[in-house]
Amino acid sequence: MIEALQFEFIRNALAAGLLASVICGIIGTLVVVNRIVFLSGGIAHAAYGGIGLASFFKWPYLPSTIGFSLFAAMLMASVSYKMKHRADTVIGVIWALGMAFGIILVDLTPGYNVDLMSYLFGSILAVPRSDLFFMAFIGIAMILLVTYYYQDLLAMSYDEEFAKIRGVPVKKLYFVLIGMLAVTVVLVIQVVGLILVIALLTIPPFMVEKYAKSLFQMMVASSLLGAAFTVTGLWLSYQYNLTSGASIILVAGVVFLFSLIVDKIRFACHRT
Repeated sequence: MIEALQFEFIRNALAAGLLASVICGIIGTLVVVNRIVFLSGGIAHAAYGGIGLASFFKWPYLPSTIGFSLFAAMLMASVSYKMKHRADTVIGVIWALGMAFGIILVDLTPGYNVDLMSYLFGSILAVPRSDLFFMAFIGIAMILLVTYYYQDLLAMSYDEEFAKIRGVPVKKLYFVLIGMLAVTVVLVIQVVGLILVIALLTIPPFMVEKYAKSLFQMMVASSLLGAAFTVTGLWLSYQYNLTSGASIILVAGVVFLFSLIVDKIRFACHRT
């Protein structure tokens, strides 16, 4: 892998993967503890509407997709907050409509259509340097936002009713969280694609949740674990000419399954 770093696109891919790992470690932790994984899946698939808009109108990819994803995310957040018992149905509808809207716009785009596979499975090797600066800026902004609201996010994540009694603006904070999630999803789509984005968001936090003693520890450990998955996946893709995004998630999935097996063995030994 060391010799591969002589290529700029490999260095960019590694930087994009590490930035995505940190962002996913922070936001993914909040997704897991607040149990909004399905909502994050809805945002990820609805984001394809923004990709379609960018393709059809020749707009810049990141601003267009972030704008559309934020719009779809706010709709989902509003529904999930007000009608929790019906949220999954409405999120599923917005999810499907967003994807259909994007695909139709891509079909209607004159000339060469965008490569659907690159958005479904990621194109980390094609991430430009300009996007790296944008990802770094967004990552720093999210770290500052989460740091500022840390105590309130902690209260909301583990006991929403107690948070309300304490005067925490739970509704406002929930919409802020969903907004950060929407931006995160768009950034990570470049790395692992629409189909695999949820895995990078949820696998590391889920694995470290039972070992972390605080929300902060969980965020840090998830970021480090995601970075390890990214570096290993990129190395495998370089060595064996595999799709980078899928390789990253395959590594994460294999380690996740191995951890489940180890946990079962430890539990069985403990019982005996």
